[in-house]
Amino acid sequence: MHTIIFDIGNVLIGWNPLLLYNKVFDTPEEAEWFVKNITHLDWNEEQDRGRPVAKATELLVAEHPKWEREIRMYYDRWTEHFSGAIPGTVEILKTLHAGGNYRLLALTNWSAELFPWARENFDFLELFEDIMVSGEVKMKKPEAEIFHHLAKVYDLGDFSGCLFIDDSLRNCAMARSLGLDTIRFENPEQLLQELKERGVKVELS
Repeated sequence: MHTIIFDIGNVLIGWNPLLLYNKVFDTPEEAEWFVKNITHLDWNEEQDRGRPVAKATELLVAEHPKWEREIRMYYDRWTEHFSGAIPGTVEILKTLHAGGNYRLLALTNWSAELFPWARENFDFLELFEDIMVSGEVKMKKPEAEIFHHLAKVYDLGDFSGCLFIDDSLRNCAMARSLGLDTIRFENPEQLLQELKERGVKVELS
């Protein structure tokens, strides 16, 4: 194995819009309904593909005017979606970087407008050789084209010797179909165990 590719959201940095909307709505059930049915994944992923957040907000407000106040909160209070770094995974990344045995890349679905905030607030992102941000390349996971683009940009060939780590089942399924070894991330302890099973040199202090 020569290259390890990390997802960022919910692998290295905790993200969940419910962290915001549980403050906004009276019950968890109301918050969950809103996130699932109004600010849903398909809408959010178009920003990951490069759609401007201002345009996305206006489109959704026009579709659901009853929820204008709550919709505008999505990006007005966007940083409240985050729970911070996931310490165990960050420690794994730091150990891999210190060992110097692998290329370390990241592939993230993230708005190009918003990703600078992550770079400013999480210095461990500097440990990656590079980060491919979906909103910057106008492609997103789990579409095959972003993986092909990744292979081309970083000269990864047919992905032999590459390991991809992501919390999404569908992203991992696409990656596997294209020749990547994959670990579906659940928690840092499980990740560490699966890395060791693959012979990855990672020894935490």
